[in-house]
Amino acid sequence: MNGKIKLGLIGTGHMGQYHVNVAVGLANEYEIAGIYDASAARRAEIADRFSVKGFEDIDALIDASEAVVVAVPTAHHYEVAKKALEKGRHVLVEKPMTTSAEQARELVGLAESRGLILQVGHVERFNGAVLELRRVVDKPLLIESRRLAPNSGRILDVGVVMDLLIHDLDITMNLVGEEVKFVDARGVARTGKHEDVATAVLQFEGGCVATITASRLTQAKVRTLTITQESAYIILDFSTQDIDIHRQATSAYLMTREELKYRQESFVEKIFVHKDNPLRQEHIHFVKCVRGQTTPIVDGQSDIRTIEIASRILEQIHSSW
Repeated sequence: MNGKIKLGLIGTGHMGQYHVNVAVGLANEYEIAGIYDASAARRAEIADRFSVKGFEDIDALIDASEAVVVAVPTAHHYEVAKKALEKGRHVLVEKPMTTSAEQARELVGLAESRGLILQVGHVERFNGAVLELRRVVDKPLLIESRRLAPNSGRILDVGVVMDLLIHDLDITMNLVGEEVKFVDARGVARTGKHEDVATAVLQFEGGCVATITASRLTQAKVRTLTITQESAYIILDFSTQDIDIHRQATSAYLMTREELKYRQESFVEKIFVHKDNPLRQEHIHFVKCVRGQTTPIVDGQSDIRTIEIASRILEQIHSSW
């Protein structure tokens, strides 16, 4: 596909508005066909703010587009993405692709049969620090992730597993690159029927253990990922996109008459990270995929595996209630 891509943006809520902002800024890549939102007031507000056309009918917008961004509530991802694929449109769908692995398999099969791009919007994969992490992680033994935040009320149709924890689940599974052989999880619901706090323990075929914790009831924002491997301890802070690598330089025991002392000296490497807007990088990658210049970093098959494990985590949580 040559020239600008006619892009339609479906859903302009919390995440959808950021997609509109980024897409409008990529004027050399996109021709904005328009936007759609189920709320007429929201549709008018976003259309006016970004000087784009607001569509009252979702089918009309899809028909006017060559590719679409699906940023509607998670419960509607399947039906909207399926509609767009059936009309022959490339799709960038927010994470998770669907709420079930069965629905995800259907969408992936549909896209493959029609030669269409189906990219899943795991935006953290385009975080500069996460991209750098792939270069320094080697045979991890322990991965510990924490993604904690206050209650914002922005997501109501899914719990914290599909809202927040799935980011780090996707990153962890991609880093380890092995099948998950064990899952144990617990969670707590406080604001509604969905879990607001969750912790999952995963063990991979090669032995690596991962603990992933997510909360939307914590009165501070914490987003960290740490990795223990034989030669290093790696700390990633998502808020600053910084990576520190702790390596042991020397260690020694010192015996005196009074006591045994242990001394350890280590050094810390600061990894340079190219910092850019991850969502912008995600869109640039989507453009390249649509033009046939590359394939999706987060493809459908990868997200099916992530959804399968996320579903096992939810089963564990619900079985303990």
